[in-house]
Amino acid sequence: MRAQVGLPSMHRGLWSGLLLSVWTVLGGWGVPGAVPPTRPNILFILADDLGYGELGCYGQQLIRTPALEQMAREGMRFTQFYAGATVCAPSRSVLMTGLHHGHTRVRGNAAPEGSGPQRLRATDFTVARALQLAGYRTGLIGKWGLGMAGDAGAPNKQGFDYFFGYLSQHHAHNHYPDYLWRNEAKVPLPNGVLLVGTNGGGYATNAVVYAGDLFTEEALRFIERPSDELRAAPQPWFLYLAYVAPHANNERTRQLKEGAEVPDLGIYRDAPWPPANRAHAAMITRMDADIGRLLRRLRELGIEQNTLVMFSSDNGPHKESGHDPALFRPAEVFRGYKRDLTEGGIRVPFLAWWPGTIRPGSVSTHVGYFGDFFATAVELASGPLPKGLDSLSLVPVLRGRRGARSHEWLYWEFHEGGFSQAALQNGRWKGIRSRRVDAPLELYDLKTDPGETHNLAATHPRRVAAITRYLATARTESSDWPIHLPRAAHEQP
Repeated sequence: MRAQVGLPSMHRGLWSGLLLSVWTVLGGWGVPGAVPPTRPNILFILADDLGYGELGCYGQQLIRTPALEQMAREGMRFTQFYAGATVCAPSRSVLMTGLHHGHTRVRGNAAPEGSGPQRLRATDFTVARALQLAGYRTGLIGKWGLGMAGDAGAPNKQGFDYFFGYLSQHHAHNHYPDYLWRNEAKVPLPNGVLLVGTNGGGYATNAVVYAGDLFTEEALRFIERPSDELRAAPQPWFLYLAYVAPHANNERTRQLKEGAEVPDLGIYRDAPWPPANRAHAAMITRMDADIGRLLRRLRELGIEQNTLVMFSSDNGPHKESGHDPALFRPAEVFRGYKRDLTEGGIRVPFLAWWPGTIRPGSVSTHVGYFGDFFATAVELASGPLPKGLDSLSLVPVLRGRRGARSHEWLYWEFHEGGFSQAALQNGRWKGIRSRRVDAPLELYDLKTDPGETHNLAATHPRRVAAITRYLATARTESSDWPIHLPRAAHEQP
C-alpha cells in the first residue's frame, strides 16, 4: 500500500469542486454529456457480517449458496481479499473514499451515531461522486451508515442520485423496520416495532415487510430503468447494493435470545439445529437467491456482458444472533471474528462476474482490499483518479493480465477496548498490536501459517522493526479518532 497521506480535508473540498471541469478537459469525450458505449455498468453487492467461509465456493458445507457459487464458476474468486476494517462504518468509509483505515474519514463504530466522527463531510470525495461526474447514473440501496438525513454525509450529498434504505446503523439492526428512507424522505412500512434504547434500534412485534425483499425489488427497478433517450449513448449506471444480511438484530438478541430475522426458514425448517442457527443459515440463503434473481435479470435484459458485478462482505462473521457460529465455521481456517484484526475479522469473500471479460472459473491470489474499488471503478469509467488515494485498480486482474500492481502495505486499526493496529506487508507478513500503542507486536507468516497460530516476533526482529516503523507513520492524526479513544460504548453497530 502506498504510505501516501490522503488529501487534507481543506484540499479535498477544493478538489471536489474542480473535478468536474478537470474531467471535461481530460476525458476527451467531445460532446458534453456523451459517454462511451463500452464503459460497463457496475453493481457492487455488499453483505453485512458474512464470513469468508459462509459461502459454498469458500468451503461452506451446511449453508446453501447456489447463486454465488454459480457467480464464482462463471467469474473470478479472490482468495486473499480484505475488508476496509473489522467493523461496519469504517469498512464502508474505506470502500467509498479509496483511503485506507488510517486515512479515511470514519474510522470506527465507537462514537455517537450521527455525530461528526460517524459521518462523511462535504470535503470528502466518494467513488459515487467520481462516477456521477463521469456520467454514470448512481444509486445506493440498502444500508449506508455514513451520514444522516439533512447533513453532509447523506447519500444524495455524497454522489448518489438515488437512495433507498437505512441511514442509521442501529436502525438497520431491525430487518422489519417501521420506515425506510427514499432519498431524504421517510417511507412508512406496516411493521409494528418495539423501540429499544436511544439509538434507533428495536425489533418487530408485527413483522410484515422484510427490508431485504424491498432492497431486491428496488435494485431490479434500478437496473431496468431505461437510459435517457436524449443522450448520445446509453448512460451507464453504478449501483451499490448493501444488504443487511446476515447481521443480527442485536436488540432482539439481548431481549429474546434470537437475533437472526428472516421471513421463513426455507430449506432449513427441519434442520437438526437450534432455531437461531436455522434462521442464520436462512438469511444467507435468502440473500443468495435474491442475488440469483439480479444476475438472471441482467441476462434477460441482454446487458450481462456490459455489467461488472462484485460481491463481498463488510467484515468478518459475527457471533451476535444467539446462534452457534462454530457449527458453520464461518471464518474457514482463519482465526477470529468481527472486531478482531486477525484474518477471520478482515479477510472476506470477494467475487467478480463479468461475462465475456472475466475468464470463467478464475481463481485469483491477488492481494487487494476495499480501497481498490475506487481506482477500479474510475478506470472503467475512463476518468482521472484523484491523487493521494490508497487505491490500485483491479482491472488488470479482472482482465487476466499479468503484472498487476499490488500493495506493499495494507493497514487497519480498531478503536474499541483500547487502540489496536494491524499491517500486512507484501501479502505475507502480518503484524498486530493489540489494545495499546506500545503493546508488543505479534508477527505471523500467512504463507505458512494462515491461521495465525505461531507468533514469530521473537525470531524475526528485523521484520518486527520494519512493521513497527510502518505502523508509526501509517495513519494521519484525526481529532475525531485519536489513538487514546475511550473504551467502546455499550451498544455497537
